Amino acid sequence: MTSRVLPSNVMLGVAPIVLVIAAWQGLVSFGFAPAVLLPPPGYVFSRLLQQLVTWTFQQEIAATLIRLFAGFAIAVVLGVSIGIAAAASPAINAVVRPIVRVLAPLPKVALYPALLLLLGFGHGSKITLVAADALFPILLSTYYGASTVEQKLIWSAMAAGTSRYEILFKVVLPAAMPSILTGCRIGLVISCIVVFLAEMITSTDGLGHALVTAARTFQAVDMFVPLITISLLGLILNSLLAAVRSYLLRGFPEA
Repeated sequence: MTSRVLPSNVMLGVAPIVLVIAAWQGLVSFGFAPAVLLPPPGYVFSRLLQQLVTWTFQQEIAATLIRLFAGFAIAVVLGVSIGIAAAASPAINAVVRPIVRVLAPLPKVALYPALLLLLGFGHGSKITLVAADALFPILLSTYYGASTVEQKLIWSAMAAGTSRYEILFKVVLPAAMPSILTGCRIGLVISCIVVFLAEMITSTDGLGHALVTAARTFQAVDMFVPLITISLLGLILNSLLAAVRSYLLRGFPEA
């Protein structure tokens, strides 16, 4: 049954991408968009393959991935820690809840000018912006997962003499893992978007900077290459995280 479902799921995932590329090709072929502004997909993917083997473009990808992974890792550590602590302690929850209510709806990119003044134009400001944006979905998912753990599991652990500290790591954290990993997948997608946006605004390297440089010199094909690259990176990273999620949750019914 599983072997039959997997190919069908892959086909359902690939079909929308094929339709988008076909629509893109149709717009160019039928003259709805000039090739100067919207180059054919074949030209873009051909240029992408050429760029991937160059050292310069590989450095752009590496700069983006460093910022993405660093910011995402900080968001995971802080989000899971604060979420578990807020679910376990009413006092911490009373402090965290109003802060989350105020800051969660705030567009974090609005803080970027202040981050530039404080941390400069290097990696620091971009990593901080990524971490700030990815933090809240992970924190909220962790808090929800930890808060909905069945009380019977905690009572059983307490009756067995398990300390409160051990209950957090041996009972609450594993039980909340499905919700935590869902928040991580959302945070990863946000991280891809934010790091690209930050590099477009102010950077001397990275995929976002490559797009802005190509746009300033009216190189439409080179402008689309970073867009396709960040999309592919997001797809690959999301697939890897989904595989890790399936492995970690192999004992859960929903997995």
